[in-house]
Amino acid sequence: MSAESPSRPVPGATAAAGRERVAAAMTAAAAAWLGSLTPEQVAVAQYGSPLTPGAEAERLKWFYTPTDHGGLAIRDLTPRQESLAMQLVASGLSEAGFATVATVMGLENILDQVEGWQVSWGRQRGRDPGLFWLRLFGRPGDPVWAWRFGGHHISLNNLIVAGRVVSTTPCFMGADPAETALLGGSLRPLHGLEHGARQLVSSLGARQRRRALLHERAVSDIVSGNRVTVAPGDTMMHMQDLWRGQFADPSLADLVDDIDRRAEEGSGYTERDHAALAISLSPKGLSARDMDADQRAGLRQLLALYTGRAPEALADAYAAHYATESVLDEVHFGWAGSTDVGEPHYYRVQGPRLLIEYDNTQRGANHAHSVWRDLTSDFGLDILAEHRARSAH
Repeated sequence: MSAESPSRPVPGATAAAGRERVAAAMTAAAAAWLGSLTPEQVAVAQYGSPLTPGAEAERLKWFYTPTDHGGLAIRDLTPRQESLAMQLVASGLSEAGFATVATVMGLENILDQVEGWQVSWGRQRGRDPGLFWLRLFGRPGDPVWAWRFGGHHISLNNLIVAGRVVSTTPCFMGADPAETALLGGSLRPLHGLEHGARQLVSSLGARQRRRALLHERAVSDIVSGNRVTVAPGDTMMHMQDLWRGQFADPSLADLVDDIDRRAEEGSGYTERDHAALAISLSPKGLSARDMDADQRAGLRQLLALYTGRAPEALADAYAAHYATESVLDEVHFGWAGSTDVGEPHYYRVQGPRLLIEYDNTQRGANHAHSVWRDLTSDFGLDILAEHRARSAH
């Protein structure tokens, strides 16, 4: 499947031009950031090309836990270097997407206070808004290059081939706390993702809701976890498997075990329950073809909150893709848990290429995770395989 295949969610000449504009902005921003670094920093920030096995293996490692995501940390940059780094991050997001990422980064200060400034994760400061890592793979402007930005509750993964952005997934955004009191209001970075889905499930009739209901109780995390690829039969990954390597400090391993134990006890899930929510080739839940016009519009709006993370040129192409009635017909929506505000819940949106997951279950249903994935082209693996095949001839 080529980058121009009409079956891709971003088809057509207009979308191709948009991908070129976004790639050009990324290339300029990445080159400017790289040019600001010292040789010692470059050695950490820049990895090999995605075309080399070692670098590709590192590129495919992604996380949403407060582990080392790999690359150069924001806290280790000068103010000017940090500004240039954030300009690269912004080049891969819509305006609203960048605002959400910046807010989630700042939440680390609030989470530190919520936890009594006590969690260390083996560092001087366990919750640190400076611990978000940026890494390039290859050189900006190469025929194939990529970049990754991530830290606690953020993972952005972008691949550029032949001067066009060909992949922006997996794309993860979380929030802990999901809601924080402000003077005269509250801060809810992922509120739209939760509110839109709850509106949709609440609009369903009794028969529709029975079909949409995946489980009476919510699973305690997204099911796809941080796998490189998602396959039928995959069940929820446990906390211990979501980190880079193993903890040298037994107390940290015990802490992770305890977090996982409490999460499982909170959900009440057994192996049988996890199997019921396993990823399946045939999407679970209610098909859009069985929704009325208002419900279909609500589903499109929910989709746009995920695909709208991408720069506007790409987001517009996704919106046009899902505006096609036959395309939307193949999308399914499923819900697990309570529909009451403040209660643990999980939902999934799945289509032939698409997987979206959202959960808000932990910390008294005030700790949210959301992910947008392409089931056949996360990390642009299909396009990269084609590029390698063409280059071999």
